[in-house]
Amino acid sequence: KNLVEQFIASENKTAVKTVLDNALQGRETANFEFPLFTKDHQRIDVLLNATTRRDNMSNIVGVVGVGQDITERKVAEQDLLRVATDLRALID
Repeated sequence: KNLVEQFIASENKTAVKTVLDNALQGRETANFEFPLFTKDHQRIDVLLNATTRRDNMSNIVGVVGVGQDITERKVAEQDLLRVATDLRALID
């Protein structure tokens, strides 16, 4: 099954495909954030690092993609921003 087609939201498919295609060309990407949908259709935020995989002759043979679920971190950042905005409103 195609990861991009099945689990990536329509508005992010092109960007995610570009990151993976770039890694297949030797152009690696670090810290790329995007939403992903799980098999049970839950949205999670992912931080992706896409690294070119090479054989012992330095030929590109694939991509190693490491994704980290950063959903909780993103929620905490939004909560912190909301609290900071509320505090500024009280001070002003």
